[in-house]
Amino acid sequence: MTVLLAPPRPAPAPRVRPSQRHPWLFPWAVRAHQLRRHARWLLPGTTWAHDRSGDDLPVRVKRHASLLVRELSEAEMVLQRNKVVNLRLASARTDGVLVHPGETFSFNKVVGSCTRRRGYVEGMRLSNGEAVPGVGGGICQLANLLHWMVLHSPLTVVERSEHSFDPFPDKGRVLPWGVGCSIVYNYVDLVVRNDTSTTFQLRTWVDERHLRGELRADEPTTTSYRVEARGEEFVAVGDDVHRRNEIWRTTIDKRTGDVVSDDLVKRNCALVRYVPDAALVRRA
Repeated sequence: MTVLLAPPRPAPAPRVRPSQRHPWLFPWAVRAHQLRRHARWLLPGTTWAHDRSGDDLPVRVKRHASLLVRELSEAEMVLQRNKVVNLRLASARTDGVLVHPGETFSFNKVVGSCTRRRGYVEGMRLSNGEAVPGVGGGICQLANLLHWMVLHSPLTVVERSEHSFDPFPDKGRVLPWGVGCSIVYNYVDLVVRNDTSTTFQLRTWVDERHLRGELRADEPTTTSYRVEARGEEFVAVGDDVHRRNEIWRTTIDKRTGDVVSDDLVKRNCALVRYVPDAALVRRA
């Protein structure tokens, strides 16, 4: 990883929410967010994707696989093995979903609430940058996979939240840091809209070692995409270290090979919860 010599960007000041100043407000804030989201699902104006098909649409747009289990501490390994149970259940809910022209896909609306009653167990969840037990933990990995595939398509990402912490070093990382998703039922969501004339299909499943996915379509797409991180850096601010980068997407015309556009997708800044290589860290 290269440390850039560009002028430093100031570290953003953390925004303190009322529920952080007054923790007793937190359950009420959560409930208010959930009620607003349920109302949004019921109100007219958005056509939510719900159709599904067990037969593959003819064109494969993008495929991806992510490793199910990483080598961590023994306590975390237990949570990871439980996470696989959760991913099998959640991926079965998203498998085969069709997103027709004009429709919007909501991860939380399709997957639903991950409760014990529905078979979910305590898997790995991230809370303040730490791996902790939580029923349904680990389904963010499925949202990550879907988001990565969508970034390689003409679908439009309407809503996506990222983790505010960088909890683990990059050992074995396949995707750029900063393209992941945070999911909290039902108000922290991954929402994708189909503004094209093409129908897309999600295929997701779990095998022995990987969570796998394909994004398929009913007709060939005219563009391809390259997604990469730029401006990767670690910045020390007081006693804390922040990781920052930018995610860019390059759109390429398949017929000519010409670059159609080069767009900034997201600027990321997260608190690092491990000790990074000192050679990579600069002081703000």
